[in-house]
Amino acid sequence: MPGVFSLRLYCPEIAAAARPGQFVMLKCGESLLLRRPISISDANAPSGQIGLMIALIGKGTDWLSRRQPGEELDVLGPLGNSFEIDDRAERLLLVAGGMGIAPLNFLANKAAALGKNVTLILGARTGELLCPSSHLPDVNECVLCTEDASVGIKGRVTDCPDAHVEMVQQIFACGPLPMYRALAKDPRFKNKPMQLSLEVRMACGIGLCYGCTVNTRQGLKQVCQDGPVFEAQDILWQELADL
Repeated sequence: MPGVFSLRLYCPEIAAAARPGQFVMLKCGESLLLRRPISISDANAPSGQIGLMIALIGKGTDWLSRRQPGEELDVLGPLGNSFEIDDRAERLLLVAGGMGIAPLNFLANKAAALGKNVTLILGARTGELLCPSSHLPDVNECVLCTEDASVGIKGRVTDCPDAHVEMVQQIFACGPLPMYRALAKDPRFKNKPMQLSLEVRMACGIGLCYGCTVNTRQGLKQVCQDGPVFEAQDILWQELADL
């Protein structure tokens, strides 16, 4: 994936407590004041390690990409709430757009450990922007979608066949806002319980600055504390149009 790197951290306390959907805040050197929020893509309590998948989008992530084994990082976490799998749901659908695969990778591994039947739909603009198969979770079925038809189904994740949506009892999604709005408008998804992870700008990550506040059907919520995972039907999509 061009412009994307993985980072593994040894932090036993975070690895033991982390749940799918949560994130960490990383300090990126002395010159940058604000930490960067990064979704946890996997956590292994026995090894004490967590995995992060990071896109190069600025000075902070560029600094992180140049760290070497053995260096110490200042990390806060795990932060936020998590995806919750219904005990009664046997068939799960995970919908990832681009970098949205990061937290869903963690969720897929947990679901597999619980014996759930998991289908993953992964979409990107082109095949080279898809997460490589070597980094994808081991699921029952993986459906790839690309807008240029270079890999898998031509189109976006909402162009997946009906059969992949009809039989599932629970849906989990992570991706860009346009993908969420498309899912919200798709009649196949409207009557299915769906949780999604919101990606918004964060400053503190611990609920002090209120910079990540969004308006929902349940009132004002802070993405860093009340989220990042929300029920899809609680989101006021028009309110998020300019984020």
